[in-house]
Amino acid sequence: MPLTVLFLLLLQALFISATAAATPETLNITTISANAEKQSTLECWQLAAPLLSSTTAGTSGAVFAQLGDGGAASYGIIPPQFDGGLHNAPAVQWVAFTAGKAVISLPNSTRTATVYGGREGLILAADTKNVSTLGHRTRYPSNQTTVAIQIPLENNAIPPHTVLHPGACLKGEENS
Repeated sequence: MPLTVLFLLLLQALFISATAAATPETLNITTISANAEKQSTLECWQLAAPLLSSTTAGTSGAVFAQLGDGGAASYGIIPPQFDGGLHNAPAVQWVAFTAGKAVISLPNSTRTATVYGGREGLILAADTKNVSTLGHRTRYPSNQTTVAIQIPLENNAIPPHTVLHPGACLKGEENS
């Protein structure tokens, strides 16, 4: 076998291996949670539900994680430069920003999370009134409309997870 062919086969094997290794096994997500002092916190969570290969027509071979049972989903159109003020999550809910930009801040901390609509736009808001006294503030500082899809979880069920670290997930940690 010529050396060039062997080299190309080796490169192909390395590429396939690197591609397979790049597919995450679990989903990491920025979460607005609360601590024992009833203060909202930002944390990077790794969900316990694994990303599994789909066998469903149209997505066969892609990976998906089960995010829990959801309630009535809503689609929101948020105007540019909007300030949502200080508030609690109305329910434990997934918020998927599909366009625009949201900046989440906490009244008792200097930590912030900037979330851009698109691939890394999914967060979990879990600082409901029963666990957080003041909640969090969400601003939409861009000159573009922000679009958010909110999906409350049944019975305010927190998905099984591990806290990876305080603060929002870092770029690349979101498994995009």
